[in-house]
Amino acid sequence: MTLRFIGIDPGTDGNNCPSVWVDEKDGSIVIQGWEVMDHADLAQVAARSPIPDNEKIVRVPRRMAKLLMEACGGAADDV
Repeated sequence: MTLRFIGIDPGTDGNNCPSVWVDEKDGSIVIQGWEVMDHADLAQVAARSPIPDNEKIVRVPRRMAKLLMEACGGAADDV
């Protein structure tokens, strides 16, 4: 897997921050974020889409939308 760094949460100090990457091989998006641990939030997600043992639910702030759009191939200014 060859990851290309897209960006880091623009509202943080650069330490232990959510970030967005793109896998150059298959185009998938890799997101570093805060693991969701709240049982009510996890139950709500699992009610719609069961969470297997090899998956985690992560949270990133809305201010990262431009980075996610860029990772999807859209212009950052589209958001």
